[in-house]
Amino acid sequence: MSGKPFFDTNILIYAFNKDDARQEVAHPLLAMGGVISVQTLNEFVAVARRSARSWEQISEALGAIRILCPAVVSLTIETHEAGVRIAQRYQYHIFDSLIIAAAIEAGCRMLYSEDMSDGQVIENLTIRNPFTKNRD
Repeated sequence: MSGKPFFDTNILIYAFNKDDARQEVAHPLLAMGGVISVQTLNEFVAVARRSARSWEQISEALGAIRILCPAVVSLTIETHEAGVRIAQRYQYHIFDSLIIAAAIEAGCRMLYSEDMSDGQVIENLTIRNPFTKNRD
């Protein structure tokens, strides 16, 4: 799995949001495939429902996401414990820390997220904000 990037929820949201200019970046990233977690799927559903998406639209999007990202990391007590350690050490919110922990658990070397510190390395994982201007 380590050759594939890990996607934070915001990448998924933007990939399916035609009214957002960030879709131009997020959609091709997601189309290349990657790794996600059960938490990412849950957060996607919560945001999509708040955005007044129908359950049918959400189900279709989830189906597409699971095809593009068949590797899904479960939320286990070990992931939780690692997430708590990451939150304590790096001062991230627990939900972001759980995403980081899942990406590390999956052996990913890259985590795409708009919400975390671009360029930060945690263990062997590099966080990248793909929406940053002048990205190489």
